[in-house]
Amino acid sequence: MKTLLLSLCLGVTSIGSFLLANDTVSNNSTPKNPIKVVILLGPPGSGKGTQAVRLTKELGIPHISTGDLFRENISQNTDLGKRAKAFMNEGKLVPDELVLDMLFDRVSRSDCAKGYLLDGFPRTLPQAGALNKHLAADTDLIVLNLDVPDSVIVKRAEGRLTCKVCGNVHNRYFSPPEKEGVCDACQGELIQRPDDRTEVVQERLRVYHEQTQPLVEYYKKKGVLKTVDGTKSPDDVFLSLKAGLKSS
Repeated sequence: MKTLLLSLCLGVTSIGSFLLANDTVSNNSTPKNPIKVVILLGPPGSGKGTQAVRLTKELGIPHISTGDLFRENISQNTDLGKRAKAFMNEGKLVPDELVLDMLFDRVSRSDCAKGYLLDGFPRTLPQAGALNKHLAADTDLIVLNLDVPDSVIVKRAEGRLTCKVCGNVHNRYFSPPEKEGVCDACQGELIQRPDDRTEVVQERLRVYHEQTQPLVEYYKKKGVLKTVDGTKSPDDVFLSLKAGLKSS
């Protein structure tokens, strides 16, 4: 009888030790890192696209733009793409609800598990509010704002010269070709694109100030905004953006 009781006691002790050990392992397990979401803000022509490519390569996360979302869904003839194309064919803006559906479908993929960078989204306060509701509470959100005056944006655009043959870009003010009107890369003809005309750029800036610029104050109040001088060289801007990420 004593032997039986001793065996039972030893068994209970062993089970207790096992449960305690498992509980300790569970409590000491490495917590899951929060997802990193980077939003890149700035007026049209501020260099967001160039910096987005460099930042996503640096961070190892996907670069997601609304333009790419539209092209992908339309080219793959998805249901979302068909609905977006119908609005576009009628000359109408694609509704926020549809843009959000495309975005949330994209960021649900496995390559976004650690995070992603949003370029060109959100554009309005309602879009920012919808995105905020979608993000998990522990999301590591950082908003990088490229600050470039309108006068610099206009000068960049009106000086931009694009090769008709290879697409290489010069700027008559900042990086002029060796021979006027001729591409350094392939000797093709350099032209100014219609959407680089001053009146077109000024209209895009007007829309930006009306619809998108309020996001700067919105994210500033949330304490997640880092503003960078976007008038510097691309390399200097990139270094400033990296510094902004590290200080978040």
